[in-house]
Amino acid sequence: MPIRLGINPITWSNDDMPELGGMTSLETCLAEASQAGYAGIELGNKFPRESGRLRPILERFGLALVSGWYSARLLERSVDAEIRAMEPHLRLLGEMGCDVMVFAETTGSVAGNRSWPVSRRPKLGEKDWPGFAERLTAVGDHLARHGLRMAYHHHMGTVIESEEEIDRLMAGTGGSVGLLLDTGHLTYAGADPAAVARRHLGRINHVHCKDVRPSVLVAMRKKRASFLDAVLAGVFTVPGDGGVAFGPVLEALKSAAYAGWLVVEAEQDPAKAHPLTYARMGHDYLLNAGRQAGLLEAGAP
Repeated sequence: MPIRLGINPITWSNDDMPELGGMTSLETCLAEASQAGYAGIELGNKFPRESGRLRPILERFGLALVSGWYSARLLERSVDAEIRAMEPHLRLLGEMGCDVMVFAETTGSVAGNRSWPVSRRPKLGEKDWPGFAERLTAVGDHLARHGLRMAYHHHMGTVIESEEEIDRLMAGTGGSVGLLLDTGHLTYAGADPAAVARRHLGRINHVHCKDVRPSVLVAMRKKRASFLDAVLAGVFTVPGDGGVAFGPVLEALKSAAYAGWLVVEAEQDPAKAHPLTYARMGHDYLLNAGRQAGLLEAGAP
């Protein structure tokens, strides 16, 4: 499919901290996403989870459903139990014509806990890796049989956070386990997003374009802040407003003939970062950067 630009509704309201943007309606979010120029949007906590209700709402604003986050617990339950738990989500994404499922292992995650520093995240023991990779591949195979690709989301505060863990995950799993490349989480974890992209070009099937404010990141690391406190402090922003070099990432994707969504995702307090302003900023920067890299055509939405 041609590359299209999408956005995550976290620009308007936050799933982990519902008080952020809590009064903003779904209609406002969708109208402004469309107004900013996006072709699609990912799921958020205000979206109906039945395709018969969701489809006409998105169609009214000219938006496609890009994908949606799924919190897996494969470290504490079986493949069969995971598949049963994910069935409603899988069905919704399939009925809405999505190509990928955003998938993250969240057993023991501290990402949503403001009282714990992100450094207290869980880590896989040596003996845990083979079984986890095997179960993850089995779930990826199940998704593939149903026409969806797993886009594994490495995430701060979870068991897959660092570039070393990403490398090991990709080496240990089968081809049905794709990689969601998130420029913001990679930068926060101390990695070079372009280098990670180049190593795993054949596995990347979804991209979250998130920028990082370097001075805030330094301060949050020094404070040993929780992930959510770092979000509130403004560690993340939209592409072009921080220190992430997107050009090399987009050029790497171009070299591999990447065909998927580029999704602007920036966890910010909407009371401090006006959603429509930042949505437009991220869209326009990413569109221009994508064209310069040869990844996006001149008329790309």
